[in-house]
Amino acid sequence: MSKQGTLAVAALATAILMLDIAVVNTALGHIADDLGAGLSGLQWVVDAYTLALASVVLTAGSVADRLGRKRMFMFGTVLFTVASAACAAAGSIVALDVARAVQGIGGAIMFATSLALLADAFPRPDERAKALAVYGATIGASFVIGPLAGGALTSGFGWEAVFLVNVPLGALTLIGTARWVRESRDSDARGLDWPGQATLSAGLFLLVLALLRGNDDGWTSAPIVAEFAASGVLFAAFVAIQQRVKYPMLPLGLFRNKRFTGAQIAAFAISGSFFALFLYTTLYLQRILGLSAMEAGLVYVPGTVLMVFISGASAQLASRVAPGTIIGGGLALVSIGLAFALLATPDSSWTVLLPSLLIGSVGTGFFNPALSAVALSSAPQRMSGLAAGVNDTFRQAGIAVGVAAFGALVPADSALGGGSPADYVNGMHNAALAGSALAGIGAIAAALLIGMGRSALVREPALETG
Repeated sequence: MSKQGTLAVAALATAILMLDIAVVNTALGHIADDLGAGLSGLQWVVDAYTLALASVVLTAGSVADRLGRKRMFMFGTVLFTVASAACAAAGSIVALDVARAVQGIGGAIMFATSLALLADAFPRPDERAKALAVYGATIGASFVIGPLAGGALTSGFGWEAVFLVNVPLGALTLIGTARWVRESRDSDARGLDWPGQATLSAGLFLLVLALLRGNDDGWTSAPIVAEFAASGVLFAAFVAIQQRVKYPMLPLGLFRNKRFTGAQIAAFAISGSFFALFLYTTLYLQRILGLSAMEAGLVYVPGTVLMVFISGASAQLASRVAPGTIIGGGLALVSIGLAFALLATPDSSWTVLLPSLLIGSVGTGFFNPALSAVALSSAPQRMSGLAAGVNDTFRQAGIAVGVAAFGALVPADSALGGGSPADYVNGMHNAALAGSALAGIGAIAAALLIGMGRSALVREPALETG
């Protein structure tokens, strides 16, 4: 078994997952044409994947601790790879959405176990820090490459290629895992919380379903009201279960730490605003301005390059600037950037989105490293894996809910064959304003809960939870 081989496998797996998020957005216009999909179907292409990730990642980590991390990692990779092939073969938008949900479950297992594999392979803190730096750089590079790769694959080979590319990458990951990664388990693994898993998954699904169907069915119609009400009941049941079960999938005691709570609010805010809006800006570029998938992908490259550069440079601020200031400031920039999307018109040049994307990317570059540090340091060391999973749950849930909520503001037909371009742009303006408001609220919450004074530079002792 090999430490460097384990790092290579974990980095490759994470690159596949991050690329899959980035490349799919640029293919949505072609998917709509080939499969006759409306906006709701396209929203589920994103939300089926992110909902599965958000719902399953915490339980996946616990299962891996009990059954073996290498075994579960390989199972997740097989599931993800097979589901990717099923996505490429889908003949209808429903089949694609179902395959995306299965792909999300596989991705959740891969993500939950990849960090655990690294922690086992690099037990010394100094070695682990270097490994995590490579791991983080891989995530950043994937976001840089993703839009361009998605555009190139879609323009050159069709939308199916953005899913088929996962098949050889998945096979390569499996070969590397079998050769270099050793098996590990937790001798004192936590029990599994199936009631919590069921109520969280069902609650998220019904919330997103109601948001996606609200415009068509009517916001006060019986089905929509029932879905919102049932979602609220399920979330309340989830909280009650977490308070009573012996091994909760989300220990609520962690939220007694203000820094931990602030980190989760911030994660939801940036994902539910900046990243959730990508679906609608991509449709604007392709269906309103007439850019190809390749050209639309290129629009995002300057921002993602800037994001990676800022992320690397901002690491030096951590010892001098309070994390609440960095995270809150980053979200404030995201809020300002989203407001600049109001400059877009039906007959603009693509450059009209650059101020919005560049300012938002600078804010995200400052935000990401600081948030990861707070999310992990505000939980007990023995729960660092769980803390990372919780943070990813809030990130993925933010994207899923944001995509659905913005869909209530953006008229579907205007970008997909009906309505007027002006109506679509007006709806996109409303979504940008809502996203800007969410990011602004997240900025305030981060500043207040995580802290902006010099005392916040000292790590707050994490609360032990049962």
